[in-house]
Amino acid sequence: MPTDDVVVCGVRHHGPGSARSVLTVLEQVAPAHVVIEGPPELDGIVEWAGAEDLVPPVAALVHRPDVPSRSSFYPMATFSPEWNALRWAVRNDVPVSFADLPATNELADGYDRDDVPGESLDPIGQLAAAAGYTDAERWWEDAVEHRHTAAAGFAAITDAIAAMRSDHDDDPHLRRREAAMRRVLRAVMASVDGPVVVVCGAYHAPALTPERFPTKTADTTTLKGLRRQKVAVTWVPWTSGRLAAGSGYGAGVTSPGWYAHCFATDDDQRVDRWMVKVARALRNADLSAPTASAIEAARLAASLASLRGRPRAGLAECTDAALAVLCGGRPEPLQVIHDEVVVGHELGAVPEGIPQVPLARDLESAARSARLNRTADARTIVCDLRTPAGAAKSVLLHRLLLLGIRWGRPADAGGTTGTFKEGWTLQWRPELAVAVIAASVHGGTVEQAATVRAIGRARMAEHLVDVVDLLHECLPADLPDATGALVEEVDRRAATTHDTLHLMRATEPLARVCRYGDVRQLDTSRLRDVLDSLVRRICAGLSTAVVGLDDDAAADARAGIDALIAAVRLLDHPVLTDLWVAAVGKLVDRRRVHDGIVGRSVRYLLDGGHLSAEDVAGRLSRALSPARPARDAAAWVDGFLDGDAALLLLDPTLLGMLDGWISTVDVDVYDDLLPLLRRTFSRYTPTERNHIGQRLRHGTSRVAEERPLDPVAATHAIRHVLELYGATT
Repeated sequence: MPTDDVVVCGVRHHGPGSARSVLTVLEQVAPAHVVIEGPPELDGIVEWAGAEDLVPPVAALVHRPDVPSRSSFYPMATFSPEWNALRWAVRNDVPVSFADLPATNELADGYDRDDVPGESLDPIGQLAAAAGYTDAERWWEDAVEHRHTAAAGFAAITDAIAAMRSDHDDDPHLRRREAAMRRVLRAVMASVDGPVVVVCGAYHAPALTPERFPTKTADTTTLKGLRRQKVAVTWVPWTSGRLAAGSGYGAGVTSPGWYAHCFATDDDQRVDRWMVKVARALRNADLSAPTASAIEAARLAASLASLRGRPRAGLAECTDAALAVLCGGRPEPLQVIHDEVVVGHELGAVPEGIPQVPLARDLESAARSARLNRTADARTIVCDLRTPAGAAKSVLLHRLLLLGIRWGRPADAGGTTGTFKEGWTLQWRPELAVAVIAASVHGGTVEQAATVRAIGRARMAEHLVDVVDLLHECLPADLPDATGALVEEVDRRAATTHDTLHLMRATEPLARVCRYGDVRQLDTSRLRDVLDSLVRRICAGLSTAVVGLDDDAAADARAGIDALIAAVRLLDHPVLTDLWVAAVGKLVDRRRVHDGIVGRSVRYLLDGGHLSAEDVAGRLSRALSPARPARDAAAWVDGFLDGDAALLLLDPTLLGMLDGWISTVDVDVYDDLLPLLRRTFSRYTPTERNHIGQRLRHGTSRVAEERPLDPVAATHAIRHVLELYGATT
């Protein structure tokens, strides 16, 4: 076919003006074939582009089935030139071909698209600089987007960019891409009798003009030796928030809401209708936005465009006008405008029958059953676990968390203290589509995949406490097979673990699992047997495990003791309570036990009523004896006072003893002791620290220094008091 029959439209990706110009060219040329920039694998999903329920923003997702994380997105919006060319072709029964480096090559192992140092030439930036613009984006808007450039205009842009990049085509990845594009275009030209329209990024336009083609042999050599890898392709929903600069194919936009508005409205109504949207968004946010102010803002935007020498008002002028007139110069309302109007919360949709992995189809079915809708903006829901609908939502979201699909994140349930409600913050992000594909290797349904994933994680877990934490995640996900397997894993690891300190760290989460099972009405009897055996083993070996520890190991042991006691309190089992009291009681008098552990043990025995206040006062007095090293005494105090400050506030004797000890510490030791004491008291709330300070300021149990009585001063004071009471002397 003649090369004149090939019309190359060099566009700005996601540019509304470019999209309108492309539609104009398509109507004028009536091509026999349309070629669009994109990997050839997208040819397999072209048929879906005509479906009414494929609603942009959407993205073509290309991924490797064996490694789903190796993937690429190709987003399209209502204002994208590629999307409009695709829709026009499908609705007019015109064949479409995508042209670019195949994803089978680009996603293959070993392919490096950054194998040449340095930055590529920016021809659009240079054209903008030549026109006196410092911002390439603004130049493109003024020169192209606002002028509905047709075929002649595209040709002029191609010539200008060709001159700019003539000596800068040394990027291997770029050469491969354009060679692959030309390969597709040559095949189309050889098979089509009629004009061909090519829609590509403006940078590639010179390379796709037939009269500038290198030889076919040269392109074949460029593409020789590339590895290939099997890929799959489908359509997935996209969001307006993800159509940001750098996030899309080739180029993105920071203001998708503005671009959608530009594409949908005529030039003479664009600013007025934009200000209507802005005012509506402000009113929805309970902010003042009078109609008269919206009209004035539109007039100001037009005036700013005239002053700045622009063909018509753009987003910058509209934003400045809205800030001055509608926002009163305040940044908070302007942020509302940006979030709600400039960017927006649009979420695309795809047809039900579109190619998907089985897990994605099951997730959609489960979400419909649970009445969970995908939204681009974050929203909070509260699930009432007493109702079937609330329980279904909770189970699905917990299963997705196990699979790494974070559609929902746990949130506050609205101030309720009960365990029958759960709060979730829901937000669907496009990258979750990749997470679903990645999770599909574990199973074809959400329940099956979550079960396999949980069991696999348990087997790979390094510590017993990791398995217990995972078990805690499985219970609300209602995975009986996974729960049974994890209980067996906990039992096996507990039986083969001989490190008492390691076992202690697992007791509290295990007790929480048992307690949570009661709330969910789950059978945790076997798990309670495991925990019962675990606590008995720990209590038997505790006194030996904590002997001769240094500061760091003692801190870990204290945390383990805290976990053990919290677990026993959660279980509320009298026999286990007696066991831990006896075990901790051995520590307070055992030699070579770290003072921090001793102090902590004394505190627990005091709180449980197993030591009297007089006994504790004596132990504190001995611990603070001047004969003992100050650092050891500080460690004892740190363990004893860990928790809340109620003990010091309610027992002035203990507070006075502590105050007296601190006041007698040698100056040379005090500097080393201060950080330890500061750490101890920093655990208290500001209110508690203030109350302690007030008690010390106004006196403790220490006897104040006696001073001789001055009878004369006393007489004056007595006379004054009597006068206040109306008495006479």
